Amino acid sequence: MDPGFPRARRCPLSAETLDRPASTAVPARRLPRPLDSLHRAAPALGLFAAARVTGMLALALWAWHTGRSPRALLAKSWDSDWYLRIAAHGYGRTLTWPDGAVQSDLAFFPLYPALVRAVTTVLPVAGGTAGLLLSWLAAGAAAWGIYLVAERLGGRPVAVLTVLLWGLLPHSIVLSMAYTEPLMTAFAAWSLYAVLTRRWLWAGTLAALAGLSRPNGVAVAAAVLAAVALELWRRRGRAGWPLWAGAVFAPAGWLAYVLWVGARRGDLLGGYFAVQEGWTSRFDFGHGALVFVRDMLKGPTQFGYAMALVITAAGVLLFVLLALFDRPPLPVLVYAGVLVLITVGGSGFFESKPRFLLPAFPLLLPLARAMTRARPGAAIVVIAGLAGLSFAYGVYVLAFARMAL
Repeated sequence: MDPGFPRARRCPLSAETLDRPASTAVPARRLPRPLDSLHRAAPALGLFAAARVTGMLALALWAWHTGRSPRALLAKSWDSDWYLRIAAHGYGRTLTWPDGAVQSDLAFFPLYPALVRAVTTVLPVAGGTAGLLLSWLAAGAAAWGIYLVAERLGGRPVAVLTVLLWGLLPHSIVLSMAYTEPLMTAFAAWSLYAVLTRRWLWAGTLAALAGLSRPNGVAVAAAVLAAVALELWRRRGRAGWPLWAGAVFAPAGWLAYVLWVGARRGDLLGGYFAVQEGWTSRFDFGHGALVFVRDMLKGPTQFGYAMALVITAAGVLLFVLLALFDRPPLPVLVYAGVLVLITVGGSGFFESKPRFLLPAFPLLLPLARAMTRARPGAAIVVIAGLAGLSFAYGVYVLAFARMAL
């Protein structure tokens, strides 16, 4: 049973590549397929919701204690303010700093602010409230999609733990903020699920939406294209139109915005990347990050930088474990690999690297699988430790840290 999508014809030639053996499949229930998948995911979604509500409550208690507004911290911190301004006024804002750097709002992809504007048009709520509602709904949809992908690859216990671990990451406070990571992860998870069940049109469409959400949404397009290429190779080039359509749609969202910015800046291919340069964001194969780490290790540094280094290093290690021991289907591996590559190879805003890895939920599969094999007491200790770190770090990055999230 493949819940959530119209039934599509199976291709036995690629079953071992894109699907796990039938022994890991979940027995059918007497429910419509979308409701069946939601019913199975309910325990994981409940744990995820409990984790995120507790994290927001910890932040709220500290904010109230210090006379600050929890809503303002969640809805208007750092990039959230840029997105809300785009939603209210459109593109066109730039900031020029004393060192000559020019930061343009064209660096921010359009789907999230467009949705915020749509919500404020329909509902009598302010932009910040609309942004939070969208992020919370998207986080729930992402958790549901993550559950289905992990369930297909490792079974229910692995799926439940993967969703819970995702909600307890040290930087998971972002999932409760007016940021774009929940939205992109939702599209990514469901696109990967569509790929694993060979719903090519769905996969391409959702990848296009992911590409309109964030710059690293291109990782979803890469995953879909890798799956399509493999499927074409296995079919010896014989494929129906849904497969080709999925391949065409997948990168369309990301390419459309990059080219639009380029046209607006008078440099079709380089305009968007020039905008990112203004934010010190560029891909230099990790040179800038290595220089930053070298300078950071020479003396005292802020706690947020040290945590960013630890989380990024953990992400690289988890990717190695995923590739060597879990050996997931190619699109899942490509998706996680491209996100890790963008994060490690990118320069600028080192403290934001953990946030860039937040959509890379497949990295949690090795840890979730190991926890299912461990003693229950050991798993409980890991979960409790992660929860404490997540709630405390969430308070730190929003209430104490003087660096961009």
